[in-house]
Amino acid sequence: MNGRGVSETECCPPATPSIDLRPIEGPEADLELAELAKALGHPARVKILRILAHRNTCVCGDIVEELPLAQSTVSQHLKVLKEAGLIRGDVDGPRVCYCIEPRALRRLKALIGGL
Repeated sequence: MNGRGVSETECCPPATPSIDLRPIEGPEADLELAELAKALGHPARVKILRILAHRNTCVCGDIVEELPLAQSTVSQHLKVLKEAGLIRGDVDGPRVCYCIEPRALRRLKALIGGL
């Protein structure tokens, strides 16, 4: 547990830089950006992404303590982010640990930079 009562573990591998050669313009890139933007279309999901992006470890469980939302609501937001590929959720015993998906975050930045 860290000082905020959030259990952390290194269940997600460290970020490995890779070059993404997919175009940042065109119909496929536009669709990809729209899907990622939709996943970030709620302030709670943006906050969750910020929480996970600022940590080097996987957060197990109590992201709820960082947000003024019910557990079920946070779980739904995590599900949306995971389905969009922006975060990963790895099973660690009876709980799921979440971390940022670095390649997806780099892709999002590249797509936005291409506007």
